[in-house]
Amino acid sequence: MTRATWLTTVTAAALLPLLAQAASEQQFPSEQGQLTVNTVADGLRNPWALAFLPGGKDMLVTERPGNLRLVNAEGKVGPPISGVPKVWAEGQGGLLDVVLSPAFGKDRTVYLSYAEAGDDGKAGTAVGRGQLSEDRARLENFTVIFRQQPKLSVGNHFGSRLVFDREGYLFIALGENNQRPTAQDLDKLQGKIVRILPDGEVPKDNPFVGQANVRPEIWSFGHRNQQGAALNPWTDTLWTHEHGPRGGDEINIPPRQKLRLADCYPRHQLLAAADSGGQGQACAGHGRPAPCLGEVPWHQRHGVLRQPDIQGLGP
Repeated sequence: MTRATWLTTVTAAALLPLLAQAASEQQFPSEQGQLTVNTVADGLRNPWALAFLPGGKDMLVTERPGNLRLVNAEGKVGPPISGVPKVWAEGQGGLLDVVLSPAFGKDRTVYLSYAEAGDDGKAGTAVGRGQLSEDRARLENFTVIFRQQPKLSVGNHFGSRLVFDREGYLFIALGENNQRPTAQDLDKLQGKIVRILPDGEVPKDNPFVGQANVRPEIWSFGHRNQQGAALNPWTDTLWTHEHGPRGGDEINIPPRQKLRLADCYPRHQLLAAADSGGQGQACAGHGRPAPCLGEVPWHQRHGVLRQPDIQGLGP
């Protein structure tokens, strides 16, 4: 096996075999060998993300229409957890990612990303946090810590994924709301990766802090619809992936730089002509290409896994 194994992308159903009980089993061939997929829980409505609670058995699962549920080790799906914010469940919008605070054992804090309605019928991605009650029935003191501005989506491309790094900074991978030129506009938060503190404040060492007409939250720009992100377990660097307009999905490694254009130019240049919207040029020709692992030939990636414990993987 190689390092590429940890980049294997799967749906939530493929994650669930990590739990002990399996209701059914399916076999699928792959380049790395036979895959076994077990269904542990069903009856969920558009499950979008999950976060395992301490112990690695029970988990929190988001449903895009707006519910956060607890699924236990036996696959029992609990009732909706109260205290979740109202979401804009239109098109691709709704309740999206869920991650635990790095200090969850002490603060019981849960972070959610979701589509939030604006005043003009459009929406954008928001992130908030609340404390999971001891009985795991509700989120308490939920507070919004980040809002994508301006709100431009009419139902498309919200992203999003949430990743904490080893130093406790929170990265938010955002979509460009299907308004592709905005990914290059530094006064907007569409098509960006942002980096904030756990309370929503902007770190003083972010690359664009202090620059006029630039959002200080921005860590990298030039992205499309990012729906996968993970921290590399060997280098502690952020890896993300985003959709191509007609295939050609890509994986980016956005490093810390003063000027950062997070594009994989082979994808954007080759697919500009194939994009039925005629806007593929928005991410091409605006400077130098950034580090990029390469194109991913499948359609519609939705998650990135890191699997540091697989034998044979390592630096």
